[in-house]
Amino acid sequence: MDSRQLRWETLAALRTSGKGQLKYRRREEDILEGCISPLELSCYAGLVLDRMVEKSAQETRSSVPEESTPLTNQSPRLEEITSANRSSPPTSAEPSETKVLVLYSLTDFTQGNGDLSPLEMDQEVFAAVQPSKLTQVEGCIRMYEEIHRLKAQQRLRQWQEQQEKMVRAACDLASEQLKRFDELKELKRHQEFQDLKEVLEKSSKEAQGQQEKLKEEHRHRAKVLNLKLREAEQQRQRQEELERLRKEEGQERLRRLYSIQEEVLQLNQQIDPNYRHKDLPRIDLSAYSNRGNQICGLVSGLIRTTSERGFPSQADVANTERVLQEMRGLISSMQQEITAAVEEKRRREEEEREKQKMLLKKEQMKAQTPASAQQSGGKQQKEGLQVKADESTMQWYQQLQDAAEQCVASFSGLSNCEGNNEVKRIKADLQKAATIPVSQISRISGSKLREIFDKINNLLSGKSVQSGGRAVSVTQHPQALDFVFYKLAEKFVRQGEEEVASHHDAAFPIAVVASGIWEIHPRVGDLFLAHLHKKCPYSVPFYPALKEGTSMEEYQRMLGYQVKDSMVEEQDNFLKRMSGMIRLYAALIQLRWPYGDQQGTHPHGLSYGWRWLAQMLNMEPLADVTATLLFDFLEVCGNALMRQYRVQFWKIMLLLQEDYVPRIEAITSSGQMGSLMRLKQFVQKCVQEKKISLPTGTLQPAFWKS
Repeated sequence: MDSRQLRWETLAALRTSGKGQLKYRRREEDILEGCISPLELSCYAGLVLDRMVEKSAQETRSSVPEESTPLTNQSPRLEEITSANRSSPPTSAEPSETKVLVLYSLTDFTQGNGDLSPLEMDQEVFAAVQPSKLTQVEGCIRMYEEIHRLKAQQRLRQWQEQQEKMVRAACDLASEQLKRFDELKELKRHQEFQDLKEVLEKSSKEAQGQQEKLKEEHRHRAKVLNLKLREAEQQRQRQEELERLRKEEGQERLRRLYSIQEEVLQLNQQIDPNYRHKDLPRIDLSAYSNRGNQICGLVSGLIRTTSERGFPSQADVANTERVLQEMRGLISSMQQEITAAVEEKRRREEEEREKQKMLLKKEQMKAQTPASAQQSGGKQQKEGLQVKADESTMQWYQQLQDAAEQCVASFSGLSNCEGNNEVKRIKADLQKAATIPVSQISRISGSKLREIFDKINNLLSGKSVQSGGRAVSVTQHPQALDFVFYKLAEKFVRQGEEEVASHHDAAFPIAVVASGIWEIHPRVGDLFLAHLHKKCPYSVPFYPALKEGTSMEEYQRMLGYQVKDSMVEEQDNFLKRMSGMIRLYAALIQLRWPYGDQQGTHPHGLSYGWRWLAQMLNMEPLADVTATLLFDFLEVCGNALMRQYRVQFWKIMLLLQEDYVPRIEAITSSGQMGSLMRLKQFVQKCVQEKKISLPTGTLQPAFWKS
């Protein structure tokens, strides 16, 4: 077997062996290096070639061609070599020798001619090798080289495409992850924003709630503080009022002590003139004189002690009153003793005259008969009371009624204005401007009451006031002022008849405004009294008599009853209206407008109330009417009369309790005992306690500050 065949079998055996069938996956770097670096033979190929060269060296040298062409001119292309090899296969000895020689020559040539260029190297090689073998070897080498290059390029392209795909996938994945990351970041930011917003809203709500809570607490504390301040102010005002009342009561008790001392001194002076009766038998007034002096000293000592201590107490007043009663009893006992002695002396003198002058005694008895009859008639007249009012009172009553009639006649042109719409409108506006403010009088506040007073006063003074959205003035018509005077006075009386009758406390604000208007415009007061006397004749006091020719309905109207369609109002309603008007009158005589001229006197003061009370007690009582009016008048005005008239007032109260109340009781039926019992209990309580409380609804000083 030749060497060439042996080589190919060896190669085939190596290829079919287990080691040759292993497939190695070269890395991408090795592939690229194989494509770039020149092909090199293995170190084992050199050993094989050395052995093979020794056997065929001779054969190789003898087979070198004589003419060698340069590689540049005679080297065929790879395709030609391949085709030539396929068409004419070499002999078994020549190819192997040629390949070995070429390989060896290439190796030696490469090692020995490293400084030569590739073209020169090829020329030298081909010069030493036969053209056919060189071409075959070169073709194989180039073929394998091209195959490896193509494989390397393909693998490179695949690797590049794979890398590009991986890069694109990585980019896409990174882009998607970046998007997801951005979305997640945006979502997280949005969630954080929402959470922050919720936290802010929650904190805002909590802060708002806390603020509302603080505001509520502040309002509550402010309310509590205001209540405390108001309570403190009210407490201070109550203390001031109590202190003022205490001082007033103390001053009143002190004045009472002074009046008792004065009365005791006057009573003690009555003892001295009686010493002229020392010639009377069995009369000794020295004991009365000594006791009187002792009582005067005792009273003076009490007053001096209480003055040093401050104001006297109620016990001091009670002690002085007991001393006064003792002084009165002493004077009464002295007078009784003197009277008994005088009577005894007179009786003795008469006995002597009877013995001496019998005829003269008969004449005296004849003369005494008509005198005794006259005296007994006088006692009967004194025991009976008046049925009619005094002449002066009736004249005053008639003057007021005439003034009211003259006032009505003075504005007759304004009253009879049926055909003139303008005058009719002026009349309606004037009546509203005069009556509406009076209807608005209440106990709301002092400032509101002052506004009402100023509005009425401005209207009466000729100024323009607003009423019903229009300006109204008494200068719009010549008769407007008289009309307003009359309607205003009538409205005041009607308020007493209606408002005060239902609410007794309303008497004081209405009365104080009426008193102030009366003081500035006296004509309103005269017209007020005229209306009051006409609707309530008991305020005069005056009991109208039934005259001949007067119908019963007209007489009922004269007595103050309301008669409609021949029907007389019920007694309870009648007494209620009379009570309201008397209460208004009793409040008016004791009140003055606080912002007016306090230097002048009251236009209709307490003296008129004292006169009314005295005249009522001098007239025969009427069942149910007299008791009602006396109770209402004393309940409203009793305290003011007590402070003004003092001792004289209590004398009136004693007279009322001991004499006049039994007279009322004698004419009162069982169904009319209510008003009498109220009067009786009131008078009894006042006499026992020696005081009359302030009426309910009195306007206190704090009212005018509101």
